[in-house]
Amino acid sequence: MDSLGLIREFLHDRLGVAPEQVVPEAALAGLGVDSLMMLELMFEFEDRFGITLSKSLKSPKTIGEMIALMDRLYREQSAS
Repeated sequence: MDSLGLIREFLHDRLGVAPEQVVPEAALAGLGVDSLMMLELMFEFEDRFGITLSKSLKSPKTIGEMIALMDRLYREQSAS
C-alpha cells in the first residue's frame, strides 16, 4: 500500500472520511485530523512501513505534505 492509500484507509476507518475527499490539496484539520489523530496516523505509518519517526518532525498541514513526508522517510529508511 502506498502513502495515499494508507492515509485514505486510516481516515475512512477512524473518521468516516470518504476516500475521494482525501486529496493532496485537502487540509488535514479540515478532514477532522487533530493532534492526537495525527499521532495515531504517524504510529500507523511506523507500524505498516517498519519505520521509526523522529519526535522532532514538523506536523504536516495538508494531505500532500503528509504524503511527501511519508514517502521521504520511507525512501530514507529503504536506502539505509
